[in-house]
Amino acid sequence: MPATKRSNRKEQILQSLAQMLETSPGQRITTAKLAAEVGVSEAALYRHFPSKARMFEGLIEFIEDTLLSRINIILENEKDTQSRIYNILHLLLTFSEKNPGITRILTGDALQGEQERLRERVQSLFEKLETQFKQVLRERKLREGKAFNSDEAALANLFLAHVEGKMNQFVRSDFKAKPTATFTHHWQELQRIWL
Repeated sequence: MPATKRSNRKEQILQSLAQMLETSPGQRITTAKLAAEVGVSEAALYRHFPSKARMFEGLIEFIEDTLLSRINIILENEKDTQSRIYNILHLLLTFSEKNPGITRILTGDALQGEQERLRERVQSLFEKLETQFKQVLRERKLREGKAFNSDEAALANLFLAHVEGKMNQFVRSDFKAKPTATFTHHWQELQRIWL
């Protein structure tokens, strides 16, 4: 089988898994259901992924690559600390809103009963995001000559807690409470804390 056809099938499997996570909240996704959704046998699934855990890891890798590469673009394009934080927060909330099934992975909802290492991978991603917030905040003194009244680590944690809270509300509401719905108002409140 040519490599492109194989990688297209892998992408199709991951897209189907993400779609099923969105359309079947609260239900465990079995390989049998996933194979039926993709239109292949379970054996065909296992030719592309040795286990269901590897399928979830494939989605987590997609999440990491997408978010971290887009954050790097924001950091290249924006030099102002406030703009950087705003754009990173907006990116995370928008990504969540556009990818409901994947948000279930980020909140851990879809990982119930799955391997512990998957939750550890998600935890690691959130640690990277918090570190990124800290780095942006710490660079403010160098870039703008201004320090914060608050501790940068505490502020970074607040921003991450806001994102995680909005993601959890989104999943808990069966994707009705959009993460970006009140972002403009929340941003005004967050600015008061740290400006």
